[in-house]
Amino acid sequence: MIQFPNAKINLGLQLVEKRPDGFHNLVSCFYPVGWTDALEILPVQGEASFTLSGLPVPGAPTANLCWKAYELLRRDFELPIIQMHLHKVIPMGAGLGGGSADAAFTLKLLSQQFALGLSNEALENYARQLGSDCAFFIRNQPVLALEKGDVFELIEVNLQGWHLLLVYPNFAISTAEAYAGVSPRFPEKSLKTLLAQDISTWKNEVVNDFEASLFPKYPILSELKAQLYSMGAVYASMSGSGSTMYGLFKTAPEGPLPFPEDYSVWQGVL
Repeated sequence: MIQFPNAKINLGLQLVEKRPDGFHNLVSCFYPVGWTDALEILPVQGEASFTLSGLPVPGAPTANLCWKAYELLRRDFELPIIQMHLHKVIPMGAGLGGGSADAAFTLKLLSQQFALGLSNEALENYARQLGSDCAFFIRNQPVLALEKGDVFELIEVNLQGWHLLLVYPNFAISTAEAYAGVSPRFPEKSLKTLLAQDISTWKNEVVNDFEASLFPKYPILSELKAQLYSMGAVYASMSGSGSTMYGLFKTAPEGPLPFPEDYSVWQGVL
């Protein structure tokens, strides 16, 4: 059985305060998008295995979140021996949640394929043990993410019909690096209020707080944002903790895309 774990973008990201446990409380809208990996799980005889193709993934296969998801469920269920294969397309360290999506889809696929009968709530509880934003990909619908990014509130944000352009500039930014430079603060306006406004107002009001510290360190990111606006984006931003930049367009940009060949680019209609 094959499924296609998808990426997400952040519509705004407010870093509110540092928590006693060392994490940060944040407010962000997670929105699912169509850039996907491919995940296959098959029951087999003999030894369990996990293989990879596509983009190179650092670390041992047993350290991958997909394999950790399998081991997590094996503690509570008698799962068969499996062969799992992940074809990696979504860049890593890109602020798109690709690894989290892979883990969440592993949980969903195992529950479905082996009739575990796990509810979305139960799957979310397992997903939270794997990473802060993993649980989002269980229901995979727009939410306002709170606290560590693992507490969700439904939000009415509808980008259906908008054209999305994602640009990954061929370098990763680790979560630790991104958080090292932030100065959390309580915002003057709630993100929920800002996102309820017309999209034409987002350019000046809906902000990703990581940009303030990462743009000076990586000037190409601010250049890409300006380039997306020059191409006609109504709203452009960094996703998550970077390094992917995205633009929302009323219609697809015309002509060839002006990005270097080694950049990873995805575009499509939401």
